Amino acid sequence: MELKGHYSRRSFLKVSGLLAGFMAIPSTVKAFYQDVKQYLVPKKNVSRLTLSINKKSHTLYVDTRTTLLDLFREQLNLTGSKKGCDHGQCGACTIHINGERALSCLTLAAMAQEKEITTIEGLANGDELHPMQKAFIECDGFQCGYCTPGQIMSAVACVNEGHTGSVEEIKEYMSGNLCRCGAYNGIVQSIQKVAANETI
Repeated sequence: MELKGHYSRRSFLKVSGLLAGFMAIPSTVKAFYQDVKQYLVPKKNVSRLTLSINKKSHTLYVDTRTTLLDLFREQLNLTGSKKGCDHGQCGACTIHINGERALSCLTLAAMAQEKEITTIEGLANGDELHPMQKAFIECDGFQCGYCTPGQIMSAVACVNEGHTGSVEEIKEYMSGNLCRCGAYNGIVQSIQKVAANETI
């Protein structure tokens, strides 16, 4: 005798079929996601790098697409170099590579092997501030301080390059470093002070 209503064999088979279908969906969706991910998401290529940063050797495993700025901030806890625009337009991430200024947001870590890298953390001599750092403090060369590490690194390079003959020349060679607070007068005075006292 066939049961009627909700308790019939036909109803039971329909409900069972639907439940079995719902249970199959997650694995199907997951498989589809894995297939799409395989073709659309690029695979990471990790390289073993040995970098000399602030006169210390660091051996790291790094994604080949990693910039020096991201390496400093995310793997080495060197957060002095700031991520401002991340497009090489503000200068907040300026560092020195072999004594020359460079934008760490545009420099791949893989390109910096066998080179001497200096960040703002490596500028001072222990507890003794660098002359440019002292000058920035004395001449009010900063306000909020966000751009200051990059400004100081560029300022040191500006003096070393010999581009301190006039205010106009200093402004020209510091034009790649932006200060939203407008502390440019103090920055120029800091550079003039260091340039007048010594070559660094």
